[in-house]
Amino acid sequence: MLLALGFVAAGVIATGPGAALAHAMSAQAAATASTKDIAGTWQGTMHPGRDVRMVLKISRSEGGGYTAVFTNADQGGSIPVSTLTLQDATVKVTSPALGTVFEGKLGADGKTIDGNWNLAPNPLPLTLTRATPETEWSIAPPPARIPPMAADANPSFEVATIKPNDSGATRIQGLVMRGRTFLTRASSLEDLISFAYDVQTKQIVNGPSWMDTERYDIEAVPDAPGTPNTEQIRIMIRKLLTDRFKLSFHQEKRELPAYVLTVGKNGEKLTPTEAKGQLPGLGFGPGTGGLTLHVMNATMSDFTGFLQILVLDRPVVDRTGLAGRYDFQCTFAPDESEFGGHPPRFPAPGESNGSTGSTADTATAPGLFDAVQQQLGLKLSAEKTDVNVIAIDHVDHPSPN
Repeated sequence: MLLALGFVAAGVIATGPGAALAHAMSAQAAATASTKDIAGTWQGTMHPGRDVRMVLKISRSEGGGYTAVFTNADQGGSIPVSTLTLQDATVKVTSPALGTVFEGKLGADGKTIDGNWNLAPNPLPLTLTRATPETEWSIAPPPARIPPMAADANPSFEVATIKPNDSGATRIQGLVMRGRTFLTRASSLEDLISFAYDVQTKQIVNGPSWMDTERYDIEAVPDAPGTPNTEQIRIMIRKLLTDRFKLSFHQEKRELPAYVLTVGKNGEKLTPTEAKGQLPGLGFGPGTGGLTLHVMNATMSDFTGFLQILVLDRPVVDRTGLAGRYDFQCTFAPDESEFGGHPPRFPAPGESNGSTGSTADTATAPGLFDAVQQQLGLKLSAEKTDVNVIAIDHVDHPSPN
C-alpha cells in the first residue's frame, strides 16, 4: 500500500516523483528464453475505487531484450520502468522508485497477461490485453506541472465530498494529491486524525467505537492555488474535521510505550534526494524474501509518521537529528504484530493472479528492526517516553455534502 500523497499506490503518505505518475522513461529490459514475442501495446483497467486505464508499451531493444513504459491513459503520466523480464510465461515490470509494479502470466495464446498491480496492502488485479491499431487507447497529454502553493498559505478545502465506503475495507487504501485534488479511500475518522495531527492511533483516546470502523471516501479541492506541502494538507484536513465532523479535543502528555528512532553507531546509510517536489513518496512493494519499503523525498518525520500509522503498534519518535530529505529502500519480513496483524499480501514468485501466497510464506528477509539497522544505519528502540495524546471531547458523523 502506498499510503502516499501521489498515485496510489498507497495509503499514507505522499506524492513523490516516484509515487506519482511522473515523466515517461524507458529503460533496457532483459528477457530470458521464451517462444512468445511480447513487443507491442498492452492495455487494461484496474479499479482502486475508480477505473484506472493503464497502457504498457513494449519494444524490442538492440540487445534482444525489451524497452518498456507504463502509462496512465487518462492522466498522461508514465511510471519509470527500469526492467521488464519475461521468464517462462511470467512477465515482471519493475520501477526504480517503486520496485515491482506489475507481475502476471502470459496467456497461452500470447494475447493476455493476467496479473496484479502491486499496490499495498491489497494488490489490484490487472489483466492486460494486446491491443491492435484499431483498439489501442489514445493517451491524454501529461498534465501541466502545478507550481507549489505559497509557503505562507493557510488553505482550506473549498469543496469537499464525503461518501461512506461500504466495501468492507479494514485499512486505509490511499491518501493522495492528484493534481489539485485531494483524494482518500476507505479512511476512518481515526486515520484522518492520525494523519492530520501526526499521531499513532493509540495516541487518540476517549473517542466512540465507530471512529475506527466506519470508513469514508473523500474528494476535495483546496481554496488556494498550487500544490500544497504535507503540512498544508494536514491543515486542510484539520479544518475539515472541525467543520464536517465537529471534532473537538484537548491535548495531554502521557508516558506510553513507544519506538524511538536514532542514528546507529556506524552512521546512517541514506541517500539525499535529488527530487524537487514538496511531497514525499512512501509505499510498499514485494521484495526478496519479504516487503520492500520505498521512500522518496522524505524527511525522518515523514518516515516515522508512516511507520506509526501503517506498520507499528506504537508511536514512533524521531530522535535522529537528521534534517534533510532522503531516498532509500528497506526490505524486511513483517511479523504478526505489524500492520495491525494483517501484513500486505503479494503473490509469491511464480504464482499467478489470485494466488493465496503471501510474503510470510517465503519470508527470508530480516525483521523490520534488524533491516532498519543493517540497511539504513538507523536504530529503532522500544522504550517508554512522553508523547502527545489527543483526548476526544466531541465528534459527530460527517455532515451532508
